[in-house]
This record gives sequence, structure tokens and C-alpha cells, in this order.
Amino acid sequence: DDTIDTIPLAFLYIFQGTGGDPVIDFSNICSQWDDPVFSGTALANCQSAMEADIKLCQSKGKAITLSLGGATGQVGFSSDSQAQSFATQVWNLFLGGSSSTRPFGTAILDGLDLDIESGTPAHYAAFVSQIRSLAAPTGKQYLITAAPQCPYPDAYIGAALNEADFDAVYVQFYNNYCGLDQPSDYNFATWDNWAKTTSFNKNVKVYIGAPGSPAAAGTGYVDVSTLAQYAAQAQTNYSSFGGVMMWDADTAYSTLSVW
Repeated sequence: DDTIDTIPLAFLYIFQGTGGDPVIDFSNICSQWDDPVFSGTALANCQSAMEADIKLCQSKGKAITLSLGGATGQVGFSSDSQAQSFATQVWNLFLGGSSSTRPFGTAILDGLDLDIESGTPAHYAAFVSQIRSLAAPTGKQYLITAAPQCPYPDAYIGAALNEADFDAVYVQFYNNYCGLDQPSDYNFATWDNWAKTTSFNKNVKVYIGAPGSPAAAGTGYVDVSTLAQYAAQAQTNYSSFGGVMMWDADTAYSTLSVW
């Protein structure tokens, strides 16, 4: 499918779990509840369930990233040093580092997405900067994105967006007053202005985050023709426009017959 170029895997939802390792839950694909875990941890071993699929998608030109946080995330840092240590741990488990407990085996993910919706907002810039530092010597371009909610500035990741190098933001235009179903309050222009004037990376791209079906979010769903109009308008009027993000793949595909 040439219309899809990036697939974030959701979620790594606990930063400090059993044994000091993070916890991942990919719903019916792989989780600590249905799959083996590494000894002394609650970190699922998803190698048999996901390694080959990740590599196949990458061979087709898709970037596979890991999304951290989510609505039920147990996340946050108490200091820059803790954030940097966690970044190194994530690097070794999922990205270009090495560990005996890599959940996807030899598959190397293409980046990270920060969907931070709880905890304290501090120290995420240090986390991102550490990932960038670890990636620099490898020569591989790792994608770092965030998924802020549409009210500006975002309460949890807003500060980091101004202090660290993000490639894109997948703005959640749903479950808020500024959602796609509220055209008078829809605020892509605000995020475009942020991208050009306030963001750390002045070339950062802004995506329209949309629910894949009415069931995917409490509010904000619009049909595909309306969403296409939003995208066309953003592409015409805002140079920061990067594309559309759907939450999530399962619900989006469930509405294909409607589209």
C-alpha cells in the first residue's frame, strides 16, 4: 500500500516495569498476557510474533517505529539523567543497540513516537537528545515523532517539542474541542505557526491525526471525504503539512467498506 509510509507500534506503555525493564502491549499481536516474557521482567518476547513481519514491512519501504505512552501509560522521568538512561535502554532493546532481551530479535526499528498523555512533562528533551546522540555514529536516519493533542501547547510534550529535534508531530485532532468534527475550532494553523516559528526543528512536519472509525475515539471522527478535504486544504495552505495519521490501523481497516 503506497499510501502508508510509517507504522508506529503502540504501545510501550510502562517505562519502569518489573526488573527495571519497560512493558509493551500490542493488543492481540503480542503482550505480556499472551506471550512469553524475558526472565525477571514483564517485557514480552515478541520475536516469533513480529520479527519477520517487521522486516518484511521494512523491505517494502515502510518505516516501523515504536510508540511510547498512550492513554493508559505509566510514564515520566525525575531527572535528565534518568531520561538519558532510559533512552539508552530503549536504544539497546529496540533500535540500533544490543541486548540479550530484544523483543523483536534482530529486527531494528526505524524510530520512536512519543504519545505522552500522563505523568510529568519534564526531561523528554533529554531523552530525545540522547537517542539522537546514540544514532549519530550509525549513519542511519532514525525517525522521532510525537503525538500531541490538538490544544496548543500540549500539556505533556509541548516543552520538549520546543527543545528537541523532532521530525514530525501527529497532532490528535480528536477527543478535544479542536477536533476535526469542530471546524470552527480546528487549529491546524496554530500548529503550522508553531512549526515555523517556535519548534526546535523549523522543518518539522505536521500531520492531521484522525480517528480511523467512530469507535476509535470519543469525538473527532469524520468520514473519508471530509478528511480528504481537510488534507487538501492543509496541503494547499500550510507548508508544514506532512500527511495524515490514522488511529488506528485496525479501526481504519474496519471502515474500509464504508469508505
